[in-house]
Amino acid sequence: MNRLQYIPALILIASLTACSRSEEKAPEVIRPVLSVVVQPKTVETFGFAGTVQPQYSADLAFRLLGRIVSRDVKVGDIVTKGTTIAALDPTALELAVQASKADLSNAQAQFANASASEERQRALLASANTSQAVYDAAQQAKQAAAAGVERANAALAKSQEQLGYARLFSDFDGVVTAVGAEVGQTVSAGQTVVTVARTDPREAVVDIPDQLTGDLTVGTPFDIILQSLPTIKTQAKLREIAPQAEGTTRTQRVRLTLVNPPPAFRLGSTITATRVTQVTPTIELPMTALLETDGADKVWIVDPQTSSVSMREIKIASKNGGSFTVASGLDAGMRVVTAGVHSLSEGQKVKVPEGGAS
Repeated sequence: MNRLQYIPALILIASLTACSRSEEKAPEVIRPVLSVVVQPKTVETFGFAGTVQPQYSADLAFRLLGRIVSRDVKVGDIVTKGTTIAALDPTALELAVQASKADLSNAQAQFANASASEERQRALLASANTSQAVYDAAQQAKQAAAAGVERANAALAKSQEQLGYARLFSDFDGVVTAVGAEVGQTVSAGQTVVTVARTDPREAVVDIPDQLTGDLTVGTPFDIILQSLPTIKTQAKLREIAPQAEGTTRTQRVRLTLVNPPPAFRLGSTITATRVTQVTPTIELPMTALLETDGADKVWIVDPQTSSVSMREIKIASKNGGSFTVASGLDAGMRVVTAGVHSLSEGQKVKVPEGGAS
């Protein structure tokens, strides 16, 4: 047989080989999927940002008008009870005290003179050398002089008290949190010069949406986390809740007393107040798991025995952003596909990646 006779035979063999290969079944592709195991939620955790603030603070101010000549503290300084914080120019007040002392000396001299005159008139009346009217006038002059001494004493005490108001001091130990006036400034009575806060007790102040405050009562516990160092935590109890919601944000201000807080919870620190509450068991899934077909809501369930998926109809209770709550159709422990639900088919083999499911 020559070379030309071999060619038809080779073509026939190649055709038969190609047909046999096309008849072989392609291997089934097992697709990896993301999924979650249904676990009904029985607790709900709420977190609210806030700050650490003093439970007690006071705006300290002078009781009278004057020019500040010294202010011995700044923000952050520790002050003790009775320590002078600031002072006014005392010149005018000291002069008022001197004037009051002079008035008192004058009143005492007048009283001494009136007393001596009354004694003389009494002796003359006893010897019938003066009239009763003259004696009565002397006695009245003595009483008026005594009242003048009392009035001068009161004026001196008042001027000395006014001089004492030239010193500003704290009635308790604390830390300066704000300054409202500088040296050389003339301040009016009642104008804040410094604000002093007690370092203990401290409290966390947070704003909570009013729809979440319905079951809050005095003493409700909270967990407090320091945002700068989340490993540092403490406990707190609700002390006060605002009676009315803020008009713009619809939140209510809540004050939580810290229970034995670590030193790291300094005044002004930013914190997160968390609260765990018991809720009716609910199943919540991401919206990526939902398949809407034939007018029904469905999800894909992974069979742990066959590693295949099957479609299951469910009833939805509510939708909230990127998740939905299942009313019925699922049981605890079922594995639900959470991604690529539109590209699966009934009975398709899937693979759950290790570490990629919960």
